[in-house]
Amino acid sequence: MKLDVRMGKPLPLGATAMSWGINFSVVSNHAYSVTLLLYDGDDAAPWARIRVDPLLNKTGAIWHVGVNHLDLRTLRYAYRVEGPWDPQEGHRFDPDAILLDPFARVIAGAEQWGGDYIGLHYDTRARTDSKLRCAVAEDSFDWGEASSPLIPMKDLVIYETHVRGFTRHSSSGVDHPGTFRGLIEKIPYLKKLGINAVELMPVQEFHESQIDRLNPVTGERLLNYWGYSTTAFFAPKASYASDPTNDPFNEFREMVKAMHMAGIEVILDVVFNHTAEGDHTGPTLSFRGLDNQVYYMLDKEGEYRNFSGCGNTMNCNHPMVREMIRECLRYWATEGGVDGFRFDLASILGRDPEGHPLPSPPLIEAIALDPALAHCKLIAEAWDAGGLYQVGSFPAWGRWGEWNGKYRDCARKFLTGQKGHTGDLATRLSGSADLYQEEGRYPYHSINFVTCHDGFTMADLFSYNEKHNEANGEDNRDGDNNNNSHNHGAEGLTADPRINAKRMRQVKNAFTLLMLSQGPPMIYEGDEMGRSKNGNNNSYCHDNGLNWLDWGLLEKNSGLFRFVAGLIALRKSHPALGRKDYYTGEFVQGADVRDVEWHGQTAREPDWSEDAQSLAFSLGGPWMEDGRRAPDIYAAFNAGEDYMEFELPRVAGRRWTRKVYTFLPSPDDYLEDGAEGELVHQYSFTLAPKSAVVLVTV
Repeated sequence: MKLDVRMGKPLPLGATAMSWGINFSVVSNHAYSVTLLLYDGDDAAPWARIRVDPLLNKTGAIWHVGVNHLDLRTLRYAYRVEGPWDPQEGHRFDPDAILLDPFARVIAGAEQWGGDYIGLHYDTRARTDSKLRCAVAEDSFDWGEASSPLIPMKDLVIYETHVRGFTRHSSSGVDHPGTFRGLIEKIPYLKKLGINAVELMPVQEFHESQIDRLNPVTGERLLNYWGYSTTAFFAPKASYASDPTNDPFNEFREMVKAMHMAGIEVILDVVFNHTAEGDHTGPTLSFRGLDNQVYYMLDKEGEYRNFSGCGNTMNCNHPMVREMIRECLRYWATEGGVDGFRFDLASILGRDPEGHPLPSPPLIEAIALDPALAHCKLIAEAWDAGGLYQVGSFPAWGRWGEWNGKYRDCARKFLTGQKGHTGDLATRLSGSADLYQEEGRYPYHSINFVTCHDGFTMADLFSYNEKHNEANGEDNRDGDNNNNSHNHGAEGLTADPRINAKRMRQVKNAFTLLMLSQGPPMIYEGDEMGRSKNGNNNSYCHDNGLNWLDWGLLEKNSGLFRFVAGLIALRKSHPALGRKDYYTGEFVQGADVRDVEWHGQTAREPDWSEDAQSLAFSLGGPWMEDGRRAPDIYAAFNAGEDYMEFELPRVAGRRWTRKVYTFLPSPDDYLEDGAEGELVHQYSFTLAPKSAVVLVTV
């Protein structure tokens, strides 16, 4: 085929279909030469090599070329880049490495999950034999009548899940297990539970086959299953598409469209803090071979700074990297329809090239104020592996929410019976004003959670004292040692009915606490079914039943599912929960109750002592649009081992009814609307050990 090669344009970056052909554009500040490789489908060798002329086809640091008469259906492309090999100066150019375009919208060659599409050669240059190639994405999609639900952040109920693990198990009953379409098939389940936002663990193309260890227990190959090892930021995970012959981005958009039609928002967990290239022993896939000195934080000897704990750290506040990240977010938000982002190890986004925390990080500010992202929820994991812990102090510009790790830790300590945490718990329940109010933020900027993908499941939190990560092949050294967990008398599975009953109460107590707290609650996939990972608190490397959700649990623990769904419905329906503003402690207008009041075993006398193991509070029902005042709420938690009697506050003209009592088995643990009966004794309630009660007035 005779090539029709043109000068091309510097912008936009990446490969873009133009009226006259395809424009290829890539950035490298320090390259000597750039060669565009063109492939036909899966062919191993390129059918064309176009050396980009630095005199005619270079604008600033952007190398560009246009090519006509290319078949987009079979076109694949990559680059070879020549430049200095001087690791001490930060340069690691390798003219033999086949490099991916950082702006590639589709990555071909990784359609098979767990495939050996990257051959690693661990030598001084970290050479790589990669089967991955770039492809040109389709630029149109019919969204029909679908649009973002635009749910206020205060009203979110977030469900953190893994695209593959949610439906991969044979019990899922879907036609397309482990894919975006499989997730679509489970939308009715999410609706029944009451979820209105899914937070998807990484869906940007990642390198799951990079782990070279076997499971020492079973001999199975271990994979980077969770996906925190990004290869290409703009491209969706190809193996998450059910039809490998189609553009995976379109299937991703079909999933977003279906979620939006069901009133569910989609939040992506994005990993901009490091890449799959790792340290100097890792593969050269893209960034290292294009401009290592620009993309990564390096020390004075040219070695990789490792604030991510994964071998390298992206140089996020370099202007070029900063612009790439912003453009990537815009792409997923505008072309992918995404409603928000959760940023993994987000504190790295605020470090300068030498790793020092910046007082006003330009990248974090730019994301917060970007007009194309104005509708997006922004959620930071406000810490990193380098010790920068910013929960409550993450630079926010009034926009950024945070995974509230302090809420998680306090809730766990209280629920497992550690004494002296009632005062802190009251603050966390109220939206953590001590962390966010002075920063100009609101209760909804505190994303509350008790469990997430990283750590114990809810069932394991109350079934294990220690982590059990032997199957990870790292001699149980990996994973957090500070779990604030409690096994209640036996480590792991037990046939003792008393222990199992107590554990189930504790799970229900945790969900009750979470749903009554100010700030959006986040549930980890399967916790509503009592899912266990056998005490593994760092299951990142297992592509098996440890991470695949067993849908048989839905029948086994149907009472727990019903209980959680009921609590979510209560949260959504009651205006005293999910407030926009902080509590004031003032009287509700025209009523003799305050918006919040704290109690101990004696009404209006909370116990903040070092020995306290209980907490009670009441919420005054606000006035509603129809002119009625909403019911008042009273909740009490007994984290101790003895029965406790709580005096109930009196509300003029109203009587208390029982809505929730975690000590009782299903279905009496949660009473449906209209089934609540008035308490015989209106002045006190005796609360069983390790249990919680929620009362509402009529």
